[in-house]
Amino acid sequence: MAMDYKTAGVDIEAGYESVELMKKYVKETMRPEVLGGLGGFSGAFSLEKIKQMENPTLVSGTDGCGTKVKLAFLMDKHDTIGIDCVAMCVNDIACAGGEPLFFLDYIACGKNYPEKIATIVKGVAEGCKMSDAALIGGETAEHPGLMPEDEYDLAGFAVGVVDQKDLITGENIKAGDVLIGIASSGVHSNGFSLVRKVFEMTTESLNTYYDELGTTLGEALIAPTRIYVKALRAVKEAGVTINGCSHITGGGFYENIPRMLPEGARAVVKKDSYEIPAIFKLLQKTGDIEEQMMYNTYNMGLGMVLAVKPEDVEKTMAAIESAGEKAFVVGSVEAGEKGVTLC
Repeated sequence: MAMDYKTAGVDIEAGYESVELMKKYVKETMRPEVLGGLGGFSGAFSLEKIKQMENPTLVSGTDGCGTKVKLAFLMDKHDTIGIDCVAMCVNDIACAGGEPLFFLDYIACGKNYPEKIATIVKGVAEGCKMSDAALIGGETAEHPGLMPEDEYDLAGFAVGVVDQKDLITGENIKAGDVLIGIASSGVHSNGFSLVRKVFEMTTESLNTYYDELGTTLGEALIAPTRIYVKALRAVKEAGVTINGCSHITGGGFYENIPRMLPEGARAVVKKDSYEIPAIFKLLQKTGDIEEQMMYNTYNMGLGMVLAVKPEDVEKTMAAIESAGEKAFVVGSVEAGEKGVTLC
């Protein structure tokens, strides 16, 4: 039998088909700055609008969804994991004060099932629409023999822009600043390796309905990461200067909140200032996980934490809520050793 790429496990036709199937989703993410169509070797994006800024600064982010993809395989649900991938990248950009401009995705799979790939990309496009980023390129790589046929991994890369004077660096955080937390939708895309140790990762276990969750375990866990681009834009448009911003990802409160703090500033977070979502309580109880470990791994219900001046609190809360997110006053900044105190 003659050898060719297909007998080696790579299906070029499936690649073409998945591109055809995803085109309609990609189209919906376009911005006026995107030049040319889908199918070129690179995505072209006009920088005309940046001329209006004094000091345009590019901000970028790249990330994947960690082992959350394992959950998508088990539940055979692939339409939201793309939102997670976009969220992880664009939230980092928004956290720096930036506006995401465009996004590229990379999918590696054991075998290209065109419908499945298109469904993943549909989620990516959904996330792009939520953050006003254009999906201007991507790659689907078939890796036979490297990955099982029904598995894939998904990563992404986003570029945004901010005028240098609007960069959120944390250097102006002062004692007396108020900390505002924006609600998360659950576990987001971090700490899934621990989740997978705590709960049996079987279809039966994921389909189990829990009264306290109001849904099945699988549905609660796969809920896509919230995208905070519009909420942070609303705060900026309300005329508020955000002194510091932390995207609460892997490493939870202990690792991420100090990333925004200057030396000599300490964040004090009140644990009872908001209701911790049921999924975290269930995780902690089922896995017998120490509280410190929970706050060092998970977002515990807050996907972003902002530091603002006391006089800006009401305006900030109103702006976040106008963008459809829930916000809580969760603590304040004190003079002290850089770090975070939970009380």
